[in-house]
Amino acid sequence: MTQAAWDDVEPLPVHSAPVPAYGSGSLADLLPTLGAHLGVPDCTAAIPELAPVDRACVFLIDGLGWEQLKAHPDEAPFLSSLIASSRGGTGQPITAGYPATTATSLASVGTGLPPGAHGLPGYTVRNPDTGELMNQLRWNPWTKPQTWQPYPTIFQRAHDAGVHTAQVSAPAFQSTPLTKIALSGGTFHGRLSGEDRMDLAAEQLAAGDRSLVYTYYSEVDGKGHRFGVDSDPWRGQLMYVDRLAQRLAEQLPPRSALYVTADHGMLDIPFDEQSRIDFDTDWELRAGVALLGGEGRARHVYAVPGAQNDVLAVWREVLGEQFWIASRDEAIAAGWFGPQVDRRVYERLGDVIAAARDDVVIIASENEPKESAMVGNHGSMTPVEQLVPLLEVRS
Repeated sequence: MTQAAWDDVEPLPVHSAPVPAYGSGSLADLLPTLGAHLGVPDCTAAIPELAPVDRACVFLIDGLGWEQLKAHPDEAPFLSSLIASSRGGTGQPITAGYPATTATSLASVGTGLPPGAHGLPGYTVRNPDTGELMNQLRWNPWTKPQTWQPYPTIFQRAHDAGVHTAQVSAPAFQSTPLTKIALSGGTFHGRLSGEDRMDLAAEQLAAGDRSLVYTYYSEVDGKGHRFGVDSDPWRGQLMYVDRLAQRLAEQLPPRSALYVTADHGMLDIPFDEQSRIDFDTDWELRAGVALLGGEGRARHVYAVPGAQNDVLAVWREVLGEQFWIASRDEAIAAGWFGPQVDRRVYERLGDVIAAARDDVVIIASENEPKESAMVGNHGSMTPVEQLVPLLEVRS
């Protein structure tokens, strides 16, 4: 590109990013809405399309975005038959939240708060107390969970209000810090097989006059990362989870609703230099950067003290046509992390934040070899990543 052409390049405006529907139609609004229907104090029915119900079950399928579901009716005939039921019969999706990644989304589901409040605003973020990158999915290095995320979960508040509350998931998740700070409250039931989880979720739903039950399946996401979202292994997982959802729906006790949703969508990124920009080998992007956090499509960039403005300028110049590039304060003002950001969360956010618009990722081949080799990716604010179903079956 000539210098004259370079001068004509306009970076994507920060305010042009499609911000998640916090407060009216995001994952953070689902459990407060169900809690309000169940009489949990201080819960607000933020998703007005949902009708009240006495027994509510949320089945979260990791990685099954709205666009992937709509593109695969043959593999998911049961879930596809429910598309018109989404979001209270409007046939519309809800949004995940930014970034569209598992740790952030599960915390939003469980606490009913956007990322700027619950404080898990990315896959990895800097801990201001130590200066280290904190992996919020694996909780490494160890950080006291209740200090990192101090708010009570909706499950705990429902349990305290007399609602029968249960989580049914893989046994390995029972004692993880992420479960403790996002999904605890009531009783955890570990079951290895998907079929056992569905059967037990239905039993737990029937165990109270007012019930709130959560269950989860992870391998749609796992196969998407490893093989891609249109691979045979991914399609096989979609077929399997479709049968699981139908199995649970057919066992709903009276006065119940099943809500099938997801934490994010996903897209495949080609393995070429134009689509996979390698931070570890790019001197220009590395200049002035102390730490690179987040993930390929939703980066937190932590600058060397005093270099924030220079890093912002360079990242805008190099990546501004493909990514929404914002300073921390610009991203907060635009509402990327919700209507407000708590003081304890502020410095967890990057000095510069990069959210992908195009089909590209910023990998780190030396420092993040496993993540850099993923076929399927997610994290940003594009519809394929942000939009998730809210399918409904009522008994």
